[in-house]
Amino acid sequence: MINNIRLVQLIHPSYGRSIAMVKEPELVFLKGHGSIYELALSALENSQKLKELILASLTAETLDYSAVYDGTSEWKLLPSFDHPESPFLCMVSGTGLTHHNSALNRQMMHGQLEEKPTDSLKMYEMGVRGGSPTPGEKGVQPEWFYKGNGEVLRAHGQSLAVPYYANDGGEEPEIAGLYVIDKMGKPWRIGLSTGNEFSDHIMEKTNYLYLAPSKIRNCSIGPEAVIDADFESYSGEVTISRDGREVWSSAINTGQKNMCHNLENLEFHHFKYESHRIPLQAHVHFFGADAFSFGSKIHLENGDKMTVEWKGMGRALENYVNVMDPSEQNPPVIGQL
Repeated sequence: MINNIRLVQLIHPSYGRSIAMVKEPELVFLKGHGSIYELALSALENSQKLKELILASLTAETLDYSAVYDGTSEWKLLPSFDHPESPFLCMVSGTGLTHHNSALNRQMMHGQLEEKPTDSLKMYEMGVRGGSPTPGEKGVQPEWFYKGNGEVLRAHGQSLAVPYYANDGGEEPEIAGLYVIDKMGKPWRIGLSTGNEFSDHIMEKTNYLYLAPSKIRNCSIGPEAVIDADFESYSGEVTISRDGREVWSSAINTGQKNMCHNLENLEFHHFKYESHRIPLQAHVHFFGADAFSFGSKIHLENGDKMTVEWKGMGRALENYVNVMDPSEQNPPVIGQL
């Protein structure tokens, strides 16, 4: 019996989209569905467990996973979850100040050691006191931020952009929850995925009220969606490499045992809004990080490789920093009707 189901989303220039199950060292194609979103809706419509549908949809067709992962195959990895028809039908968001180290980094950004706690540290402490309520009770709400619609999602191996209006770009190694809203407006968690929430920490440091625009950037999830994962505790490593040489790395920890909010509380406060429960909407929601290179005064440069790996979440997620040339970008020109 397979206890841990991991899926990837793929695209081919001739055959289009497909999904496959990870069975190292191969990928096994699934029939009948071109995306995890469609697979999940099919399971809901047929009152079928998603795991059962996956196992029933397996084919005999396989791919060498390493060739796909390394980018040498015609099949290319997509983000591990998205809306296959329109980016506007996928909301990408996140929850901050869920880990102790992230709160300390914010405190150092926006306060002096001799000053009283900043609002960021106060919010973290609110989570410590009330972020893990007993079942049936409502806990304190966490910090929440908007990343963008599905257009901001990038896959393993792709670059994350630092645009002309940014002050910086930095990795945030996280795990993201993957969700679909059914036809009746009920949210369903499909699984979890490794993520790099990639944000502009210099902009945020300038003034904490710049948190909102500092988050509207590319981000990445993948390469795998773990369908039957819990969110108790995960450990891993984040690494920054430059010209093939490691310049920084750190152990990372996440999961509700390592956070001041439990998963039930985070999900309640995200989906309590009616606008977050639009039927057939997709959601990617980041759960926070406990280490990132900016906190160690590392400035990422063009071409740097960011690697995030969580034990139990499949292969590592790798992305590259792309500091875009302002002369090659097109600032908006607003017309008057």
